[in-house]
Amino acid sequence: MNITTLDVHGMMPAMHAMRNPMNSWDRSDTYMALKKAEEMTDPGPIFKIFEPEGVMVGENDKTLSMKLQKAGPEHCKHLRMIMVWADIEAPRYWWQEFDTYRQGVEKVSCSTMHKLTSQELTDEDFEVEKSNAWAYNHMRLVKYDLNTMIHEYKNEKDPAEKEEIWRNLIQNLPQSYIQKRTVMMSYAALRNIVRQREGHKLREWKTFIDWARTLPESWMIFDE
Repeated sequence: MNITTLDVHGMMPAMHAMRNPMNSWDRSDTYMALKKAEEMTDPGPIFKIFEPEGVMVGENDKTLSMKLQKAGPEHCKHLRMIMVWADIEAPRYWWQEFDTYRQGVEKVSCSTMHKLTSQELTDEDFEVEKSNAWAYNHMRLVKYDLNTMIHEYKNEKDPAEKEEIWRNLIQNLPQSYIQKRTVMMSYAALRNIVRQREGHKLREWKTFIDWARTLPESWMIFDE
């Protein structure tokens, strides 16, 4: 399983909106931190070019956010405004569980229907423990059969036979087959996922939770 963060957005608007109920915007201390990107010395004088480093949530806003989080989901609505986008490559058996989460979550997947027959499958297309000799060898036998069907599909001219081969290919695709999806989630959705899946027996959930800890201001997700 592999997760790559693409973007995190909405932190500053969320901190602003969080203070709307009490009109306490003057107490907000969240700011955009800047870092020096480069120094240009030619031509003329030195120009310092800065780029955003990230949103820094101040102590006042952190205290209020934590108070609202502890009060319950109906009070920490600002977390629904912070969105994270990530590419997730995970086996089908994990996606089955992740698909139960719909509120605050959107997904766009790579198409198995359109791309499965585009090239031969390799070991990297499956999530299998190589230390488990039986499982690994079984996967390689399945992969061989699937690649045989892919080869037959590409060379078959009759549309009816081609469709039948494709159906057999899809029906025999194992749960360990890895699919890539781009996922958008709110911080509120992540809080819910973490609480329900922490300690789960599937190792992929530990990978997912460890990734969530790397996100900016992850204390909003973990109350830490």
